[in-house]
Amino acid sequence: EVLAGIDLKGKTAIVTGGYSGLGLETVRALAAAGASVTVPARDTAKAQAALAGMPGDIRIAPMDLADIASVRSFALGFASDHTALDLLINNAGVMACPETRVGPGWEMQFGTNHMGHFALTQGLMPLLQRIEKARVVALSSTGHKLSDIRWDDPNWTDGSYDKWKAYGQSKTANALFALGLNARLAKSGGMAFAVH
Repeated sequence: EVLAGIDLKGKTAIVTGGYSGLGLETVRALAAAGASVTVPARDTAKAQAALAGMPGDIRIAPMDLADIASVRSFALGFASDHTALDLLINNAGVMACPETRVGPGWEMQFGTNHMGHFALTQGLMPLLQRIEKARVVALSSTGHKLSDIRWDDPNWTDGSYDKWKAYGQSKTANALFALGLNARLAKSGGMAFAVH
């Protein structure tokens, strides 16, 4: 009902995590409103099963937010097939997981929820800036209240790992990222939002 009466024909969107939970419903709503939606997926078979039969222009492409090379490959591939991007919804994430390392030793929640989306957005910035009024949504959470950014040890290497505070830090990073990105998109009329 949020998109009732809104026509998104001709608009291009990317929804990370678009094959489960809120992401799946976001894809359903955007596609129903006429947008062409790309869903980057770590598990493309799972994404295909979840999105099978959903009406609209929906595409699936491989990408793992915890692997920056994979993120860069997706962004380059998307940019080679598209001239602009209207809507980027950075929705995917992990929550309150055991201490795990990804990429160059990043704490998993910070690496996946923030660093992966940061790299994705950076790779897609030329497409976002090519059009007027591009929109980027960073899925944050009231969990941001659990922790500020641990500037001295964002990857929890000091042995005091707390899965909920680590999640909170990643959500604080999402909110701060949206704030900084909003300022950077202003020149082209774009906006970024942190959404709980």
